[in-house]
Amino acid sequence: MVFNSLHFLLFFIIVTLAYFSLGLGGRWKLLLLASCYFYMIFRPEYIIILFVTIIIDYFAGIWIEKAEGYQRKLLLVISLISNIGILAYFKYFNFFNENLGALLWHFDIANPIPYTSFILPIGLSFHTFQAMSYTIEVYRGNQKSERNFGIYALYVMFYPQLVAGPIERPQNVLHQFHEFHAFDWEKVKSGLLLMAWGFFKKVVIAERLGMLVDYAYKDPHEKNGITLLVATIFYAFQIYCDFSGYSDIALGSARVMGYDLMENFKSPYFSRSISEFWSRWHISLSSWFRDYLYIPLGGNRKGEFRRYLNQFIIFMVSGLWHGAKWTFVVWGCLHGTYLVLAIVRNKYFPKMALPDNFWGKSINLVFTFSLVTLSWVFFRAVSMKDSFLILKKIFTLNIHEPLVSSLNTTELIFSVLLIMLLMLKERFYFYVSTSDNKRFALLFAGFVIITYFFGVFNTNQFIYFQF
Repeated sequence: MVFNSLHFLLFFIIVTLAYFSLGLGGRWKLLLLASCYFYMIFRPEYIIILFVTIIIDYFAGIWIEKAEGYQRKLLLVISLISNIGILAYFKYFNFFNENLGALLWHFDIANPIPYTSFILPIGLSFHTFQAMSYTIEVYRGNQKSERNFGIYALYVMFYPQLVAGPIERPQNVLHQFHEFHAFDWEKVKSGLLLMAWGFFKKVVIAERLGMLVDYAYKDPHEKNGITLLVATIFYAFQIYCDFSGYSDIALGSARVMGYDLMENFKSPYFSRSISEFWSRWHISLSSWFRDYLYIPLGGNRKGEFRRYLNQFIIFMVSGLWHGAKWTFVVWGCLHGTYLVLAIVRNKYFPKMALPDNFWGKSINLVFTFSLVTLSWVFFRAVSMKDSFLILKKIFTLNIHEPLVSSLNTTELIFSVLLIMLLMLKERFYFYVSTSDNKRFALLFAGFVIITYFFGVFNTNQFIYFQF
């Protein structure tokens, strides 16, 4: 079920009203059933895969807590291998098989391994990582094992963040399912406003920008450099509004019912370095890799070279996490390279750092945005060949070239104005009090009306659903 649909709005209203009419025991059961329905709308049979991982990790958590020494570690390894194995089979089997076939072809050997025809279960990477964080935290002694199977299943399947995060930690969420959340009108208003802003970002901004992006990237051979440059800049804002819009709706819908989920974005395009960007973008994933991969690899504790290598590894893995294509791997490696070069510059060439004044901060901001935006080319392009072609055309563009677009001038101007509005809102962020019911009603109604009249309603899935 996609958030930007009438189906979801009806689902949300019915589930929320039913939720507040039940006691504590009925609430988690309702949310579990609702989450199953929410997931099965996409492809019903794949809920079996989800429940297989839930069953494995539920018992693994209990056994790990009881075990000691080597047995404890063995149980964790079995749990992680099971989760990673399912993820690898459905998401990466054909990718590695294809590359194996290409390698064997150079030696005139036919690849004997057949390809699979499975469709990737939606949101598999997200709920797999969330499940893994549970067993790891139980192993580390930071979380008690959950004995209520239904509540553990709800931890993995909670519909607001089931298919595109944020990737929650058990310490933050599990205890909330054991608590009774009384109806809180202030939280309801705050949650509804956050949802409305998320819908605005997805339906009005992301979908409108996506029209030019799709047009330009569909056949980059036929587009000139200025068109591809504008489309690439638009894509930077499209993917941000699409993904952060989803997160806003997820956090808002959970907040209406009294649940607090972690913030996933903090105005990332105002970052003045790549490391700052990753502290603001997809925070739940970047912190996951930091806590469960970077630090276990040694972090920055095992010498300078290992620090560089560990940084590069987590970004390469992050790229592969996003998709089974070399374009995603290159995207991740680019960010890893950016970060390593920044560390080297700061250590060995500190005089190259710009002054900490308005102009220095502004140049760093523009430079960081440019690096991030250029890396998005690999994220969005269909193939490596298209990626290099797009970059070549961008770097050799003629500023006098006409903007070849399927959109009229009015649409282009409107799209630019929407981006400016977005950036102004994030730059001069202010807390909108909902204590005044009249102000809340006007603001919420305004968002709904603007979204209705200026939105692009094509019920496209959110970009990160594919991961």
